[in-house]
Amino acid sequence: QVQLVESGGGLVQPGGSLRLSCAASGSIFSIDAMGWYRQPPGKERELVAAFSSGRGTDYADSVKDRFTIIRDTAKNTMYLQMNSLKAEDAAVYYCNVKGVASRSYTHFDAWGQGTLVTVSS
Repeated sequence: QVQLVESGGGLVQPGGSLRLSCAASGSIFSIDAMGWYRQPPGKERELVAAFSSGRGTDYADSVKDRFTIIRDTAKNTMYLQMNSLKAEDAAVYYCNVKGVASRSYTHFDAWGQGTLVTVSS
């Protein structure tokens, strides 16, 4: 079983910065993709940034040049550095990790519990 623990959300003023963290633990043999998604109030969940072994790194157009996804392979941890935050970035942010579980060698698709980011003055 794979667990994801997120941290780093909170209240920030427009133009400010936050760094989200997502630590993966459990029976992990390999990780194929890691990503951040967000769900604004009343809207559907959307991709923010993701890294995969096949596609490299993808960013939503709305966050390009402001957000950076960082992966620490040794620690099975990823971060989302968010700069120049805007009101429209406010959402619950979820991390997602896809890979292969050890012991069973089956694919897994795990989600974090979500962390709230509020952007307000």
